[in-house]
Amino acid sequence: MRVLVTGGGGFLGGAVVRALLARGDAVVSVARGDYPQLRALGVETVRGDLAEPAVAVQAAAGCSAVVHVAALAGIWGPAADYERSNVLATRNVVAACRAAGIRALVHTSTPSVVHSGGNIRGGDESLPYATRFSSAYPRTKAVAERLVLAAAGDDLGTVALRPHLVWGPGDTQLVPRILDRARRGRLRFVGGGGAVIDTTYVDDAVAAHLCALDRVAPGVACSGRAYFISSGEPRPVREVVTAILAAGGLPPETRSVPLPLAVAAGAVAEGVWWLLRRPDEPPMTRFLAHQLATDHWFDIGAARRDLGYSPSTGLDEGFRRLTQWLQAPAA
Repeated sequence: MRVLVTGGGGFLGGAVVRALLARGDAVVSVARGDYPQLRALGVETVRGDLAEPAVAVQAAAGCSAVVHVAALAGIWGPAADYERSNVLATRNVVAACRAAGIRALVHTSTPSVVHSGGNIRGGDESLPYATRFSSAYPRTKAVAERLVLAAAGDDLGTVALRPHLVWGPGDTQLVPRILDRARRGRLRFVGGGGAVIDTTYVDDAVAAHLCALDRVAPGVACSGRAYFISSGEPRPVREVVTAILAAGGLPPETRSVPLPLAVAAGAVAEGVWWLLRRPDEPPMTRFLAHQLATDHWFDIGAARRDLGYSPSTGLDEGFRRLTQWLQAPAA
């Protein structure tokens, strides 16, 4: 296949690109930045903003499938930026698929689209979308996911994947943020760190995308559906964070704050950051407080059944690989 991967310069997008190349597919990548390392791998690169319809059309031309990974992630920032990167760009990708006659679209979503702030224990795809969001990221991702699923029809097969907390060697989001906060003395657990969460080792997230790509087509059972993805090993937040700290050569964190205090602190920080128009992320937000203090792990049975997905990297093996990567001598 000739596959367009949006966001191919990012952590997950880049891993998907390399996996597609390894199995013999031709790959086109579109991103706002310049990624010479992709060109060195033989990837055709298109530089531009998917919020511009012409960029999406140019990138999709001649492709037979699209894996739409690109998104603006984070817990803070102007809502308009999230609307542009997550909603408008996705709408343009869907339109470009139709213009190019592409029949398979795999969209990277997030479990946050169903998280309203309470506990989710073994939730499956029958969970409704959240009715309230405390952050622009999950709200706009919910809109984008609905756009993709509604686009499924006789001419286009679509699947949305909801991988939870993707991490591993090469991570540019979760692992660096945890290590940076710990080094600066700003890391705290919320509610003791006992909340049980899913995570997804990057190789498993990639495998899920390839499984979906190989099965989605117009009219098949998985088309127009969303699927939760994880490594299938829910663990307490404290255990996950401690393992990441150990991989980075840092001691365990012992400090914690109660959830009500974290939520209040997050609300105050959001207000201050908004008033000062600060571009950096506050140390705490209401969304982050609830994410850290509530159970959110999911039943991946539907992905196993419909997509043939099966996680293959245990978390302990993943942490071993992460340790090797983080502690490798600098080149």
